[in-house]
Amino acid sequence: MKTAKARYRFDGGVHPQYHKDLTEDCPVRDIPLPALLAVSMSQHLGAPAKCVVKPGDRVERGRLIGEKAGFISANVHAPASGTVKAVEKRPGPAGALADAVIIETDAEATAKAGPAFPPLDWAKAPREELLARVEAAGICGMGGAGFPTAVKLAPPPGKRCEYLILNGAECEPYLTADSRVMTENADRVRRGAEIMRRILGGPAVRVAVEENKPGAIAALEKAFAGIDGDVEITILPCLYPQGSEKHQIRAVTGRIVPEGALPIETGCVVENVGTSAAVADAVERGEALVSRVTTVTGDGIANPCNVRAPCGTPYSALAEFAGGAKDVAKVVSGGPMMGFNVPDLGIATTKTTSGLLFLARKSVFAYTSQPCIGCGRCVRACPMGLSPSEISRSVEADDIAAAEALWVMDCIECGCCSFSCPAARDITQFCRRAKNSIRAARAAAAAKAKAK
Repeated sequence: MKTAKARYRFDGGVHPQYHKDLTEDCPVRDIPLPALLAVSMSQHLGAPAKCVVKPGDRVERGRLIGEKAGFISANVHAPASGTVKAVEKRPGPAGALADAVIIETDAEATAKAGPAFPPLDWAKAPREELLARVEAAGICGMGGAGFPTAVKLAPPPGKRCEYLILNGAECEPYLTADSRVMTENADRVRRGAEIMRRILGGPAVRVAVEENKPGAIAALEKAFAGIDGDVEITILPCLYPQGSEKHQIRAVTGRIVPEGALPIETGCVVENVGTSAAVADAVERGEALVSRVTTVTGDGIANPCNVRAPCGTPYSALAEFAGGAKDVAKVVSGGPMMGFNVPDLGIATTKTTSGLLFLARKSVFAYTSQPCIGCGRCVRACPMGLSPSEISRSVEADDIAAAEALWVMDCIECGCCSFSCPAARDITQFCRRAKNSIRAARAAAAAKAKAK
């Protein structure tokens, strides 16, 4: 194992103020079990899980309550023992409605609950059995959209993984959940890497960490010492969006993911460091993915902290545990660059809830979007090499076809364009609007063709 600086750099990117000092040295604390959990069936990318329980059912911690409903889907398990009070539609962090299982929790029974699965000896178990465990445990990406991990770990025929990249960049301002996982549980990150490397047939391993996390780097170096094979801790410069899958592949390996292609086309599989730890827990301890570390932070919360909470925990419980909001003007699920405004603290956490950001009134201001002045700052900042100014003007003129021709579907919605714009234009929102319109048109065309 060795530690080395990244050899490559992607084009574009920005340098927002990070504000990680609020929580970067705060150890992870377990939140008291809430009386009610609202466990969404849509905690991952792809098809929501199919609910397999009904009101009145008794569930134990780790029991399957949502069964994967397609190739791109993931199982959902009970984060606590208790009684199913209801199954109803609830909004997620981005506002979309999905079925949620409302569990009235039983703290005593939860404390006594055993593992969901029998532990496996990862070094002796067949690769197929290890992959099946990852799928059964409902593990998905914990640093982004929540892509089902078992799908990533099973490349299609003819494709081979040459690099397993563990994403510990955590470049989004304010968030420190991944940093604490690496600092406090680096041994679990290593074991997950070893398990995934075995499933994938022995690729090289790269653990990618931004240079502003010295504590995490030191913990990883200690944990990975003596590991066999081609393993490197790659130190990345601080540059947003360094945690983006495609850009991390570029920075770590020098390879470029083709337009519209998946990382496996370049021989790479990227997994979040929290996901790696979850894989280790699923295999060695028989644990389903039912909780995660989340950063509760910002100048609008009394005691910023990092917490471990069961999935389905109301945001209000996180706020209460952190001392309560203070003169708060805005709450964001996630970070300020790619997060979503939260209209209601009754929304619950999911497997992908990396942070909850409370911004005080002094940190929030109203602005008026102005016409584009053609300065080109958004073009220089775009890490995808797009022309955000042209795209935004096209959408503003309701010319979605022109935006599509300008490759708007390649936009990763990182927010670099809006962040850089001196005219305060909502460029990222224009891109989202165009992408939603294009997806809707494509879906309608596909349905029409199928009906013929």
